[in-house]
Amino acid sequence: MSNVTWRTWGGTHEAVPRRTAAPNSTGEIAAAVRSAAGEGLRVRMVGSGHSFTDVAVTDGLLLSPVALTGVRSVDATAGLATVEAGLPLCDLNTVLDAHGLALANMGDIAVQTVAGAVQTGTHGTGRDAGGLATMVRGMELVLADGSVVACSAEREPALFEAARVGLGAFGVVAALTMAVVPAFLLRAREEPMPLEEVLARLPELRAANEHFEFYWFPHTGATTTKRNNRAPGPARPLSRTRAWLDDEFLANSLFEAVNRVCRRLPAVIPAVNQVSARALTARAYVDAAHRVFASPRRVRFVEMEYAIPAAELPGVLRRIRATLRRRGHRISFPLEIRFAPADDVWLSTAHGRDTAYVAAHVYRGSPYREYFADLEPLFTEVDGRPHWGKVHSRDHRYLERVYPMFGAALEVRERVDPDRRFANRYLDRVLGA
Repeated sequence: MSNVTWRTWGGTHEAVPRRTAAPNSTGEIAAAVRSAAGEGLRVRMVGSGHSFTDVAVTDGLLLSPVALTGVRSVDATAGLATVEAGLPLCDLNTVLDAHGLALANMGDIAVQTVAGAVQTGTHGTGRDAGGLATMVRGMELVLADGSVVACSAEREPALFEAARVGLGAFGVVAALTMAVVPAFLLRAREEPMPLEEVLARLPELRAANEHFEFYWFPHTGATTTKRNNRAPGPARPLSRTRAWLDDEFLANSLFEAVNRVCRRLPAVIPAVNQVSARALTARAYVDAAHRVFASPRRVRFVEMEYAIPAAELPGVLRRIRATLRRRGHRISFPLEIRFAPADDVWLSTAHGRDTAYVAAHVYRGSPYREYFADLEPLFTEVDGRPHWGKVHSRDHRYLERVYPMFGAALEVRERVDPDRRFANRYLDRVLGA
């Protein structure tokens, strides 16, 4: 198929590929890659489009995983599930729940494909549990020459380590084997707290909770904190009325309307944020983990997120607050702050260090470039690592300095894709041509 335009969810990038294809098996992916090589076309596999960078954009062959949604196996005894690349996380949750299983941790959006989320380093927040890539135990990849390779920590270990958060640069992911755990309940406790109190109590709040995060409303001193911890049961989910009011009306319908007003009248944003910070009142409930981790997000936005050493977080947030005042930015979206333990995934943003994530959002259609440009130096001066799927301006010269295994990953890339069949403009920037 040709003459198809593909766009990211946030509207930041679009692709007009020479051809598109929707393979329904690993063999068809391999055939498509070999065919593209014969035509001299570069190849990219897209997901749900939730990246804000042009990581999936190509003018060559664009592969869609819409037919690659099978569940190949679920082994509760071994704690493993093997699924195809295009299975959405929300559907994976449903399958696992039917087997009495779950993912140990998740981000707050569950509509991404499994492969897309893993490849760009999607994460949630956790004291002990890391991002999705830390749960990968095996991968089935189609390499640039059309060959199919199964890799793991025991088999092709260097390829496995490079490709877990691989941006599609090392091969097209056809399937993944994920570590899973027995299904569990989470007790969610959400309540407002002054920003300075959060920062003063950070060590305590992080140590005492399995999953802690908070949202800070710019132009205020207010936050909403979230503490999620395992609970023995029984489940006590929110009532339908409360869930609709909080998660559908306030967090989506009303928030959309408020942001439309703020986009037209940015001067009202500080006052609106004061009201918004008070609108989200305290609540507590117990529900299945995947329903606590993820929530509906229908208000579209553009996002920058950096992973910084956790110890640097208080100073960085205070510098952000000073920058907002000095530069006169008017930002209606709260900043989202999450945490992850150090991991060993070569290109994971949490590789080798205890990490805090600072995510800045701007309502779609509102100006964001100057705001992000003012924030980015605050992150890079503490050796921050940009989320691979969110807006940033860093290139491979910066990234090789903040990723200890960057050089090793590039050596693997040179071996498996010397002709850069899977490259595009974004990968040329972040990994080098």
